[in-house]
Parts: sequence; structure tokens; C-alpha cells
Amino acid sequence: MPGASDPVSPDPTQKDRDGSPSPGLREPDTGLRIDVFSLFPRLVDDFCSESLLGKARGQGLLDLRCHDIREQTTDVHRTVDDAPFGGGAGMVMRAQPIFEAVEVADPPRPLLLLGPGGRRFDQALAAELAAGDGFSLLCGRYEGVDHRVRQHLVDGEVSVGDVVLSGGEVAACLVIEAVTRLREGAMGNAASTVTESFGESGLLEEPQYTRPAEFRGWEVPDVLRSGDHARIERWRRAQRLHRTLRDRPDLIERLGGLSRDDARLLEEFPACLLYTSDAADDRSKVEGAGVGGAV
Repeated sequence: MPGASDPVSPDPTQKDRDGSPSPGLREPDTGLRIDVFSLFPRLVDDFCSESLLGKARGQGLLDLRCHDIREQTTDVHRTVDDAPFGGGAGMVMRAQPIFEAVEVADPPRPLLLLGPGGRRFDQALAAELAAGDGFSLLCGRYEGVDHRVRQHLVDGEVSVGDVVLSGGEVAACLVIEAVTRLREGAMGNAASTVTESFGESGLLEEPQYTRPAEFRGWEVPDVLRSGDHARIERWRRAQRLHRTLRDRPDLIERLGGLSRDDARLLEEFPACLLYTSDAADDRSKVEGAGVGGAV
């Protein structure tokens, strides 16, 4: 049975499957394979056809295959939901079309249901998924999916936060982008994934500036225009620490507190504050963070 759009050439190590790359994107030979099962596959496919993700697909770094669950329904109305047993509000996605959509596609595992009760998606999980050969996502709708899907089909559940969405498609796009940008060759500058927020340092990213050096009386910090690259790196480290202390002190705690070198950096370079009222609050967090071993 045909998928949501034209099929791509199958991976030679797998049997024939359906897929749905956007027109104009070359068929990937290798790369990270991600299968998405949805009632609205075009929502995901269209988002993932632009910018970094579109380039990654065009270069064969991302093999995205979006599957329309409705293609596996058996009635003329293409029914995918039904009333819950025992009564209650809303409708529940039926197990049959979901199971058959997955069985026809034979997608890469793990197959992860996007829902509120799963493991919280974060940079660590993105790195785990990026290190593999592929994975799959199941987008729920309505009041959720028949529980037998959780029990007998998916490998786990992932949550993008304590929010309520109408469906899993937006969450799927978030996961796909976060994972794909960690793959080798996906980012124009390989250092970007190291120095940005939640990168290898475990800290939030430092403030960034670009031309002009002066805008409406606000000037770029002198250190960034000094040409002293060692001092610039110290300033950047200090600003990462200041920002993390202010906005995400839990990340500092996770690293075991401030090292003595980091405490000295905070004294050497004042914070670039978002608001003037942040100054006192930032100082109190520095004093309360504690000084431990090397970070």
C-alpha cells in the first residue's frame, strides 16, 4: 500500500519500505534514518525540508521517512480513532492502523511514542539518538493511543516538556532537529555543537555580538575587539558561568559546583546582564554556588 508520498530507494540492508521525502531532495544513500508515523505526515515533512534539515536531507545526512497512519485503515472513512472503553471525554487512536503502519514500514528501532509521560527529552538524549543509525517516532493525537500500542509495539516514550499539544508532530520536529544537528557534517561549523548551550561544557552559551561595534550607544565589550584570543576565551567562559548561575543554577550543581579557577574568572569579568536588576541576584548566586574541584 502506498505511503504518504513517493517512496525512496530502500536501504540495501533492509527489505522494501515506504517513505516520503519531499520532491527535489535527492535519495539518501547513507545517513541517520528517522521514520515518523503520523496522521499529518506533511506537517513534519514540510518543516524538515527547510534550512539545516533540508540541507541535511539533500546531502544524504538525514534519511527522513514520514508515514501516514491513515493509509493502513480498512474502512471507507479511513477511521483512525474511536470512543474509549468505559466512557469518558475525547477519542482514542485505534491500535490496528498504528500496528500495521509500523509493520509495513519496518522502521529502525527504538520506536518512541511522543507523549507526556516519557523520559524528558534533553541534550543528553539527543546525543544518544545521534550516536545510533536511526530511530522512529510515533505522533499521538486526540486523547492518546490505545494502551496496547505502549505495551506491545513501541520501545519507550519521550516527552518534550510539561506542556499539552494537540499532537506529536511539533514535538517530532523538535527531536529531529536537535538530533540531526549533532551528526557529523550537519552543522557548518563543527565547533558550534561544542560551545553552544548544553554543549560539552554543560553550561549555557555566552552572549554573542556582531557588527556594528556600537548600536544606539550600546557598545560591544572591549575584550571581544582586543585581539587577545586567550583573554577572549576566558571572558566567554566567565559569561557562560554568569548566565548559567543566573538562569540555570541546577546545571552548576550538576557539575559539582564552581572550581577555584571559575570563581576567579567570575571576579575578573563582570556579567553581561539582561537587566540592571540582575546584578544583586547574580552576586548572591555566585556566593551560594560553592567552590569545589575542577569542573
